[in-house]
Amino acid sequence: MEPLIIALLAGIGFIVAYHTYGRWLGHKIFALSAKTVCPSYKLKDGVDYVPTSKGVVFGHHFTSIAGTGPIVGPAIAVMWGWLPALLWVVLGSIFIGAVHDFGSLVVSLRNSGQTVGDIAGRVMNRRVRLLFLFVLFMALTIVLAIFGLVIASVFKMYPSAIFPCLVQIPLAVLIGVWLHQKGVRLLLPSLFALGIMYATVVFGDVGILHQINSTLQAQSIFTWVVILLVYSYIASVLPVWTLLQPRDFINSLQLITALGLIVIGLVGAAFMGGAPIPGNPERPPLEIVAPALNLMPEGAPFIFPFLFITIACGAISGFHCLVSSGTSSKQLKSEPDARFVGFGSMLIEGFLATLVIIACTAGLGLGAEVKGELLTGENAWAARYASWSSAGALGAKVGAFVDGAANFLKAIGIPAQVALALMGVLVASFAGTTLDTACRLQRYVVQELASTFNRKEPGVSNPLALLQNKHGATLFAIVIAALVAIAPAPGQLNWSLETAGKGGMILWPLFGATNQLLAGLAFLVITFHLWRRGKPVWFIALPMVFMLIMPMWAMIVQLFFGSGGSKSWIESGNWIVVLVGLATIALEIWMLVEAAFMFPRAKGVLEAQAQDEGITQSVETS
Repeated sequence: MEPLIIALLAGIGFIVAYHTYGRWLGHKIFALSAKTVCPSYKLKDGVDYVPTSKGVVFGHHFTSIAGTGPIVGPAIAVMWGWLPALLWVVLGSIFIGAVHDFGSLVVSLRNSGQTVGDIAGRVMNRRVRLLFLFVLFMALTIVLAIFGLVIASVFKMYPSAIFPCLVQIPLAVLIGVWLHQKGVRLLLPSLFALGIMYATVVFGDVGILHQINSTLQAQSIFTWVVILLVYSYIASVLPVWTLLQPRDFINSLQLITALGLIVIGLVGAAFMGGAPIPGNPERPPLEIVAPALNLMPEGAPFIFPFLFITIACGAISGFHCLVSSGTSSKQLKSEPDARFVGFGSMLIEGFLATLVIIACTAGLGLGAEVKGELLTGENAWAARYASWSSAGALGAKVGAFVDGAANFLKAIGIPAQVALALMGVLVASFAGTTLDTACRLQRYVVQELASTFNRKEPGVSNPLALLQNKHGATLFAIVIAALVAIAPAPGQLNWSLETAGKGGMILWPLFGATNQLLAGLAFLVITFHLWRRGKPVWFIALPMVFMLIMPMWAMIVQLFFGSGGSKSWIESGNWIVVLVGLATIALEIWMLVEAAFMFPRAKGVLEAQAQDEGITQSVETS
């Protein structure tokens, strides 16, 4: 019963937080008003700026921020024990992650839907804006280079998930075009599309669907990465109503369905036990089989500060500020919707991460196949988490959740093959959403950087003008990501079709720390926005300091000292990672120095741009 009680208490905590802390932030701090005209109306262009109902924006926002993050991170972090992971997910989601996402969304709404990088130039100065944009470019390049590999790997492990994920794309386009022309609600056609997807899951291992999935599974990683990057280019340049909104809404319904099935399965397993093991008619009991605290796992770095960069999405993630300020702020119809979309989405993601922890520490104990042997209880967990290197492998960290969650579904009578396919589709769909959203965001960043350096002179052509175009900027983004992705995997000296497509893993060590540093820098921008308006900033400043120290600490340890018995990046000679890591640290320090000099002079003083635009928000001096 303990896993069920944990899930129940976490869910209640998230609901209470939304209606108390979230409400206080919305009313007292951000002063959300339905009378304010949102950027979706002021700058409506039918492509990026499109007034949209909060339910549809929620679907896009949640599926974009979730991705595989709240699955992969918690699935690894339980190595240190389920209790630290659970505390960081619950407390981090409420007091840090939700505040970060909500604040980024509101600040962008108040600044014409601009990204946090561009807003840094308004509330701080132009140098900080440029530095921030470079950090964003590096972070998004890592995402684009890696997530194609993640999706391809999921397809390799769970081939029955391939066709359902692919069939979703034309269904979403058809729904988007139809709704744009007819103006009807999205719910019913999306439920219909979800039904078709799940039908292909149920019958995915039968007849022609099995043949299709097997053929697609046989394709190389390189082929899949190329296909996915081309897809992300198309998704990035299309109007949001064509593909992004309907596909993400379908995925949000998929998540709600999957969460519902997992919760029902968890309840069933808590009272009845797991599905019977072959050769043993007794149903195994549901219990936590992982240690509550395990500070010294084999080969693992110390829990501080690495817990806080291992679990990013699910507690707090810098990538979320890009979604909040890059796409969601351009679609909201009303300011009060920001609490539901920004604060609410993060809390649901926290609940998903909680279920991942339970699946990996209790669900896995109901039965897991390891090297052809079916294990249960502590043996199942210990075999999957034998060492840091084994738990950290891509297949292991995705598989621990899929197997554990599938066990919940099997407990209520869902066939094993269908249960595994459902979870595989969930993981792959979320990763795909993150990929094409990241491509659209990178397009914005490239356009903003190009506009900065493109000095218009009469009679002089500038090649940077091409990068201000959405097609040129998107093409540049995916070419850079592709050059990284198609490089040989780390340790591979010779290029081949077998090794190509895994080059993004060269930058994988940077992903966690860079992503979390980005969150700290987004907090810095939100702090300055509120500070200039005389608003309280303590609830922003405290998480800001925490999220600047922890990832910086982790990156310095990895750069110069190594962790968990592994060599430092410098000792291992991974000079690409070393250079990008040092550049990231240097950019952050520069931004913090600029902020320190500006902070005392900024309180109660609206930025010049706000004054020029006639913004007359009340400024408190207390």
